[in-house]
Amino acid sequence: MTTNLTNQDALQLVVAVHRLIRSLRQSASVRRLQPTQLLVLAELASQGPMRIGEIAVRALCSQPTATTVVTGLESGGLVRRESDPADGRATIVELTGLGRETILSLAHGEAELLSDRLSRLSAEELEALRCATPLLRRLADPATR
Repeated sequence: MTTNLTNQDALQLVVAVHRLIRSLRQSASVRRLQPTQLLVLAELASQGPMRIGEIAVRALCSQPTATTVVTGLESGGLVRRESDPADGRATIVELTGLGRETILSLAHGEAELLSDRLSRLSAEELEALRCATPLLRRLADPATR
């Protein structure tokens, strides 16, 4: 059986995902960061040190925006720039200990809040979400865009 999703269906999914993330972030009692800052920290935590250009690609922003975000994170002690060992003219950005603690704290806080909300769902609804998680991860992966 093939089900065709309409643009309206896709829009409803986008709105629902944005509302969920926003509600989790507004409820979290951790350090407040902008969405792009959070995304950059998460990418550095999962992928390791990278150049600004790669950060821009992964964060879906321009290189000047990525530079501004990294500068803000750097001034907050969450990331640091180091010389790229492969090319002394370039720099790479890496998480500091505080940056790693911040992203983990945020992730754990949001996960706890979401877990509480999930506990109110039926077994069938939970199974549907379990099945949807790998698909959402795949849709979010830059390699599949």
